[in-house]
Amino acid sequence: MSDEKPAREPIAEDARIDALEERLKAAREREDERNRSKVQGADANYRSGNRVLADLLGGILGGSVIGWAVDAIFGTLPWGLLVGLFLGIGVAFRNIIRAANTAPKDPE
Repeated sequence: MSDEKPAREPIAEDARIDALEERLKAAREREDERNRSKVQGADANYRSGNRVLADLLGGILGGSVIGWAVDAIFGTLPWGLLVGLFLGIGVAFRNIIRAANTAPKDPE
């Protein structure tokens, strides 16, 4: 009984299957690379939006606080606050325009 051959011979790998597996691997790598570049672009846009929001809020709040402090020190109640608020808005818009006019950095 030890000399018996198995009923079926093992099936050898087909060259077509190997070629198909290589093509699938290459396609997956290309798709991963494409998805990676899209995610990096989305992250850059998200960071840019957060920077614009921070500049706008920081300018308005910073100008208001400085104007309020000037009012508290010199007793010019609404005028220091208004001037500080408008200066803060101007500085915020200047920073936003400056950020919008700079070219994005190429990651490569």
